[in-house]
Amino acid sequence: MLLEIRVSTLVSEGSPTSAICVALLKMFENLTNKLESIFSKLKDAPSLNEEQVDLGLKEIRQALLEADVALSVAKDFIKNVKPKAIGQDIIRSTSPGQMITKIVYDELVNILGEKEQELKFNAIPPVSFLLVGLQGSGKTTTAAKLGKFIEKKYKKKVMLVSLDVYRPAAQAQLQILAETNEIQNLPIIKDQLPLDITKRALSAARLNGSDVIIFDTAGRTQIDISMMSEIKKIKELTKPTETILVADSLTGQIAANVAKEFDTAVDLSSIILTRVDGDGRGGAALSMKQITGKPIKYIGVGEKIDDFELFYPDRIANRILGMGDVVSLVEKASQDLDEEKIKKTEEDFKKGVFTMDSYLSQLRQMKKMGGMEGVMSMLPGVNKIKEQMKNSSIDESMLRENEAIILSMTKKEKEDPKIISGSRRKRISSGSGVEVAKINKLLKQFRMMSDMMKKMSKDKKIPSGSIPDEILNQLK
Repeated sequence: MLLEIRVSTLVSEGSPTSAICVALLKMFENLTNKLESIFSKLKDAPSLNEEQVDLGLKEIRQALLEADVALSVAKDFIKNVKPKAIGQDIIRSTSPGQMITKIVYDELVNILGEKEQELKFNAIPPVSFLLVGLQGSGKTTTAAKLGKFIEKKYKKKVMLVSLDVYRPAAQAQLQILAETNEIQNLPIIKDQLPLDITKRALSAARLNGSDVIIFDTAGRTQIDISMMSEIKKIKELTKPTETILVADSLTGQIAANVAKEFDTAVDLSSIILTRVDGDGRGGAALSMKQITGKPIKYIGVGEKIDDFELFYPDRIANRILGMGDVVSLVEKASQDLDEEKIKKTEEDFKKGVFTMDSYLSQLRQMKKMGGMEGVMSMLPGVNKIKEQMKNSSIDESMLRENEAIILSMTKKEKEDPKIISGSRRKRISSGSGVEVAKINKLLKQFRMMSDMMKKMSKDKKIPSGSIPDEILNQLK
């Protein structure tokens, strides 16, 4: 582990429920690998001198640039880290590698935005949100995702409005997304101009009692005078509480430069990054806040309507440094549970208690999180075992069989699987429709996972940075 963060501390911090996707394992993948290699070189040094720090920071700077971080951001990053790293006394029980990791972590959080930020609704309804960006950035899909997110989380009535009269079928695309996901959409009137559509939308929203209007503006292949002129006029009419840039994370530094130009022209309030699930470098996320001064509020992590998440700078920083995301893991495992069960799940996790009911809860969430890989991606040090997992050929179909097995157990058997004798296994096999041999595999797998959870609770990390081969063999 690079930096040992207490699971209990993370859990106790608390935050709104956030869906965690395996996409975030992909994001920053290259940067994470580089940084882990750099920090590992420092772990055994008795102290940090200026020469060692300079060498390490040079490598970090190169890693940032290779991750497509803007040059100015990389320079400022190193400039801020260096004075904090030189001459640091090593705290007992920590290594220089851990100390500098903490310093780098703090600076990553700083440039990512320090803390999560949600939408502003501080206006008389209907509140307007204006989405801007280049063509192909995912604005239309993001409009629908944002609308659904607002309805689910804030319990507000949303109206979607397409102002894109230039791209063929753009208005129809938003209409289909709205109808499919049961979100109100302004009816399309053929050949109506954007400003006229805007006026009609504002009037309709007041009449039908909409709380929020999301305006999907037209994109262009490049920023031009006519584009910005139109957006400025729309902004004057709508008086949005948020002017949000939708940017494609895959474009890296280009996205950061686009953000700067949009901010100069129309004064952005925030940013939404799309296609995070395809970004292995993360340069856009690390550059945009620093360059524009505007926060990244949400990220799109897939094609489904619910693949949309609040942007947590501290959690992203944890992932960049290979420290996992235990908070999100607990939140995800706690979905659909009442408050009492949530508290018990958190307490059990902190104590290293792992029951069949705990395991069943994880099984039911795994598909939403990207299967076994999705769950493991949130554990500290998982980057070190990624190849091990990849090469193990884990069979995701076992999730369904294991769920059936656990549901066929009695309450006592779930609490104490050690009591499951041969006769009990036959009964469970009959009830689940799964052969006894697979029940034996589940029980063996469960024992090892339980032992590993206890070890993690005690040591706050994955033992030796790897999953025992026996567990992976059971998952095949």
